[in-house]
Amino acid sequence: MTKCAREVMEILEAYDLTQCAHSAAQLVGCDEKTVARYVELRDAGRDPAERARRARSIDPFLGKIEELVEASQGRIRADVVHDKLTAMGFDGTDRTTRRAVAELKATYRAGHRRKYRPWIPEPGMWLQFDWGEGPRVGGRRTQLFCAWLSWSRFRVVVPAWDQQLPTLIACLDTTLRRIGRAPTYLLTDNPRTVTMDRIAGVPVRHPDIVSAGRHYGCVVHTCEPFDPESKGGAEHTVKIAKADLVPTEANLLEEYPSFAELVDACERWCEKVNARPHRAVGAAPAERLATELGRLHVLPEDPHLLALGEERLVGFDQTVSWGNVRYSTPDGHQGTKVWCRVTGDELVIVARTGGGVAEIARHRLSTPGNPRIVAAHYPHHPDDGSVLRLPKPRPRTAAEIDFLALGEGAHRWLTEAAAGGVVRIRYKMARAVEFAHVLDAGRVDQALAVAAAAGRFGDGDLASILDHLAAAAQPGPVVVADETHSTQPGTAGWGRVGA
Repeated sequence: MTKCAREVMEILEAYDLTQCAHSAAQLVGCDEKTVARYVELRDAGRDPAERARRARSIDPFLGKIEELVEASQGRIRADVVHDKLTAMGFDGTDRTTRRAVAELKATYRAGHRRKYRPWIPEPGMWLQFDWGEGPRVGGRRTQLFCAWLSWSRFRVVVPAWDQQLPTLIACLDTTLRRIGRAPTYLLTDNPRTVTMDRIAGVPVRHPDIVSAGRHYGCVVHTCEPFDPESKGGAEHTVKIAKADLVPTEANLLEEYPSFAELVDACERWCEKVNARPHRAVGAAPAERLATELGRLHVLPEDPHLLALGEERLVGFDQTVSWGNVRYSTPDGHQGTKVWCRVTGDELVIVARTGGGVAEIARHRLSTPGNPRIVAAHYPHHPDDGSVLRLPKPRPRTAAEIDFLALGEGAHRWLTEAAAGGVVRIRYKMARAVEFAHVLDAGRVDQALAVAAAAGRFGDGDLASILDHLAAAAQPGPVVVADETHSTQPGTAGWGRVGA
């Protein structure tokens, strides 16, 4: 029976004391051959507590297993090896085979482990970025765009609704402008927005991401597939950001009621991690960024066009269509192309102006059937569009021109008379012009305004109003017949009957 480590040490201690196997055996209460065996193992430089390996039924087949592991570069499965050994006469269990294959695979990996030098980034050269699953806002999934400067460890996290190419370039533009400058290289994974295909193992870049990189003066690189060493920094940033920003039972965060609050949380997180010392460099990333900025190059003044969003044509009603919803734009962009993109729960509309590319409108996202129209975009239409606009008189004949030339009162009279179905309007217009030739045109226009306000469009009404104005000089308050004004006599007199 194998002795435990304490018993082995007691045997060796007794032997060192007596220098005799027989005497040591009597002291510890074991056979002297046992003492001699443990002393021999110690003198040979072996571990006395090590158990001797027993012969196994699979030992004759170890050479074949090693051959199969070597040929498959350590990828062959144990069940496949067991089937081959069974055909060769092995009668042991699959458990024995699994143990032997695991041992030989570990030995193979130890001799074929990847060897590489640690990557030491140079300031101003590399920016790494990756995507991570963000929290849900209003039941809708969000994405976290996580980027970091490899030398200074300065981190930027930008929330987004999706990982589409315009969103990616918009997040890159936001990141670079938050940093203040641009690096030489952009390193990321191989999403479809960056790598369209692989030919003979060579990644084929998306032309739009290459164009965006050229716009910002950066060269886009992608990491090797299944190679965490080439993008571990960005992945680590994603892991930390998700742990601190995504509500879980571990961090006890509450849900975000709106996308704007998620944006604020990401900005606060970036300020916190960039202000505290980084364990790998022993300094705060914000402090190292101040040093690295001198090695970064200047950003272009305008963002890349794809970062602005998707193109839309502004109609003559000053609106663009996004998601089957109409959104208004300021006056002056009719018939031109603008760019629309979703930022949080808002639609941002950008256009070319005299000062370059600039944001011209921002709306909260809506649903079909609920257009977003801003009244300030229509200064020439003071109402909200729900009120039927009265027709504006446009004279064509000489008689119409002469009548409407009397003034604003004539315009009001014609509009009200036409809406009220007044008969013989042309005759009454001619009579008003005749009165203007005889009397002052201003007095006639004033009388027409009073007639329009009072609703008096009879044949002799205009002449009666002119006579009244001539006597009173100024018209009194106009009384319109409605529920609050009545010409019926009161009933107070009946109360005095029989009194």
